[in-house]
Amino acid sequence: MAATLRKPACDHPIKIEVLHVDKANKRLQVCKALEDNHVETEITVMADDDVEWPSTLMPWLLAPFEDDQIGGVGTCQRVKRIDGDLATRIFNWLGAAYIERRNFEISATHNIDGGTSCMSGRTGAYRSRILKGYPFLSGFKSEKWGKYILNADDDNYVTRWLVAHQWKTWIQYEPECEIETTLETSVKFLYQCSRWARSNWRSNWTSLVHERHVLTQQPWCTYALHIATFTSLAFVVDPLLLCSCWWATEGWHANDRYTLLAAEIVFMFGFTKVVKLVGLFRKNPRDLIYLPVSILFGYFHGLIKLYALFTLKHTSWGSRADGDEHNTFRLQEKPPRSQTMLTPSGPGLDDLSEKPLRGSRKTGGVTQSRRLTTTGTAVSHNTCEHTDGGTAAVPTDLSPPSLQG
Repeated sequence: MAATLRKPACDHPIKIEVLHVDKANKRLQVCKALEDNHVETEITVMADDDVEWPSTLMPWLLAPFEDDQIGGVGTCQRVKRIDGDLATRIFNWLGAAYIERRNFEISATHNIDGGTSCMSGRTGAYRSRILKGYPFLSGFKSEKWGKYILNADDDNYVTRWLVAHQWKTWIQYEPECEIETTLETSVKFLYQCSRWARSNWRSNWTSLVHERHVLTQQPWCTYALHIATFTSLAFVVDPLLLCSCWWATEGWHANDRYTLLAAEIVFMFGFTKVVKLVGLFRKNPRDLIYLPVSILFGYFHGLIKLYALFTLKHTSWGSRADGDEHNTFRLQEKPPRSQTMLTPSGPGLDDLSEKPLRGSRKTGGVTQSRRLTTTGTAVSHNTCEHTDGGTAAVPTDLSPPSLQG
């Protein structure tokens, strides 16, 4: 395949390089392009193979980078509509509704506090110096999930890394920057939903519990998107809300109780479950006939989320014939720690934890050691890497310019 693509690429007036990796994995593909210095531009655009761009996309995608603190820019999205039998049209519309809700949510949170839970990997632009930096690539290739090395959820990792290093992100929610993608139009769509739900569980848990940067930097996004992963089970919450309304008005006149309950039902089903789809209905008014399907699927999706929660170790696509050829690579057990990295045993070394090393001193009960060096090796943390001739300095501060100390 690579050889087939290289010939037309060489004949093109614009410089195009065709690279390939042994496994179909986006993390490996990105690292292949970045580590070998194939990227020479200031901005790197990453895109999936199932998207179509409008001719106006690039100027709109690059415009936000005029702000030096912008690290990544995402796009507006829509699903390609197709005809077919009733089941095909329903699944196609459910996919379109899923993407439309996503557009609504992340554009709203970006305008409120600049946050999002995930910059979609379908198409996104990032500063090349961020992606090519050693700190980013090192973590990108070795993200952990429990006792496993995670090679899925690449777009979630990029988003969290930008937040952790105080880079701003932006979503261009405009028709000129709207890409078109395709989703499954059969039962395989449910496999896609399961895969997305697992990614949300894993990434939002990491954001809220382990990294916690979003708690202070993006409080509204934390409430509206991250925490919602753990609370938005409509088949549980909606009945409880209606029951709470009825129980709270126990002392009211019967007519008033029924009036308030009816008002809450209208608000719940006529506003909260419709407002995120207004953009879709404006483009295709006939889609209103699918609204009951959307509401019912919202309740069913709660079961999908629970299934995803109990199958977090699964990383399969399930929706592509060639998508799972290297599935075992996406979640691998971490290799055991090498014995040579452990404290060696021997005369005078058995109780290193109790005896200070030569050249160290105790201050306030804490042992402080001088930096130990050997020929061609320096011991430090994330600031050097070994080479044949000694050490090579690697920058670790990739924060936005205005935020650097």
